[in-house]
Amino acid sequence: MMKQKKIPMRTCVVTREKYPKKELIRVVRTPEGTVEVDTNGRMNGHGAYLKLDREVILKAKKSKVLNRHLEVEVPDTVYDTLLGMVDEK
Repeated sequence: MMKQKKIPMRTCVVTREKYPKKELIRVVRTPEGTVEVDTNGRMNGHGAYLKLDREVILKAKKSKVLNRHLEVEVPDTVYDTLLGMVDEK
């Protein structure tokens, strides 16, 4: 019998629900202090995970939850990128 590969779980900072890492998108504050959308989950820096869902992203923007998690002002372009990714899904 093959051993089940452990699926890394992450918590969405908006919904507080746990999801497999692959289902969430990571937003990172880089060591330089910029905020980037980490599409492949490997960027250096302090990350926060969001469910790739329009409602969740808009709620994150409104509540500024990412600003608190990343301790930096998150530019609107980050939310635009995220919403663009939702539309592509």
